[in-house]
Amino acid sequence: MTAYKNAITLYKTFGVDVEDALLKAAKIPVSLHCWQGDDVRGFEGADTLSGGIAATGNYPGRARNFDELSMDLSVVLNLIPGSKRLNLHAVYAVTDKKVERDLLESKHFEAWIKFAKGYGLNGLDFNPTFFSHPMAASGLTLSSPDKNVRSFWIRHAKACRQIAMGFGKEFGTPSLHNMWIPDGFKDIPADRLGPRLHLKESLDEIYSVKYDRKYIIDSVESKVFGIGVEAYTVGSHEFYMNYAAKNNICCLLDNGHFHPTESVADKLSSLFAFSDFIALHITRPMRWDSDHAVLFEDEIKEIAKEIIRCGAEEKILIGLDYFDASINRLIAWAAGARNVQKALLYALLYPHAELKVMQDKGDFGKLLAWSEEIKMLPLGAVWDEYCRRQGVPCGTDWYTVIYEHEKKVTSRR
Repeated sequence: MTAYKNAITLYKTFGVDVEDALLKAAKIPVSLHCWQGDDVRGFEGADTLSGGIAATGNYPGRARNFDELSMDLSVVLNLIPGSKRLNLHAVYAVTDKKVERDLLESKHFEAWIKFAKGYGLNGLDFNPTFFSHPMAASGLTLSSPDKNVRSFWIRHAKACRQIAMGFGKEFGTPSLHNMWIPDGFKDIPADRLGPRLHLKESLDEIYSVKYDRKYIIDSVESKVFGIGVEAYTVGSHEFYMNYAAKNNICCLLDNGHFHPTESVADKLSSLFAFSDFIALHITRPMRWDSDHAVLFEDEIKEIAKEIIRCGAEEKILIGLDYFDASINRLIAWAAGARNVQKALLYALLYPHAELKVMQDKGDFGKLLAWSEEIKMLPLGAVWDEYCRRQGVPCGTDWYTVIYEHEKKVTSRR
């Protein structure tokens, strides 16, 4: 407690109210992705992934069904401070027998609704699953030249939007319904426009059904390229950014889906200037979209700082998206989520208003000096106090909980 009191004093010299930062940090929801716990396999019985997706590693103890996945997730949720949501993919429907994706309904996710309410989660987010399916075998879904293929995936997306709207009504917070498709070509295409016109037509049909944003927020997610579609991605950033702007749809930025030299933090203010909402999938693209567990590093700090300095806490929809099977999956899950929460707290402890005044006055020397000194302030003491108040372990205590779970549960699967 002495360390925390000292931290309050030090931050105050920079004009930062630590107690206010703690209160604000606790109100910013972060949506945990269910697919970290089972390597994006889902409950359809798939043994492998397709559509440019690969989970690296084969650490023992992967969850194989709803009971195991929800049990692992319950351990992780108890280790993460702040407001939390849960992000589902369509392949995580809980059914007695297989239900085709274009026939999914809210009732197939009742187990998840019950689970989320039991843990007091802020809400559920949802994603149609356009990969690992025979109807995606060609590598094209909503952009396919085959009308039957497009029609199947349009029906799937429409069903998923209905499910997301149901989640919004259940929890009283809008469900983020996010569209990502793997469509593209391995080599240089003969026609770039045709697939994009097909995609536009498909999206127009999907979004022709209008829902209240009180219950559902629609987003589209771009990508530079995928495994096996290195030459051309139909749903590029330019395509989706224009489509979103024209149709009042939310853009989702995954920081692993851009060129390694691009900064998602730098893109946020451009979108905040025009958009009601922006969504994020936060990952760690060590070498492009390699989906490592998130670290507390510069890129994540800059994203968090941009959210806070823009006053966009109510406009940003934050989710996680990585699937690391090279280490204990629950450690990767919890560590990444804790680091995103830590980055948000770090950003809330920044004297953004004071630094903006320095920039506006052209006092860049003082701006540099302050920016560097702030890095040495005792964030750790504030983070520990935040965890204590949130009732989760601080320091290194959190991962001992996971090792105990591994010894008793996951190692026996």
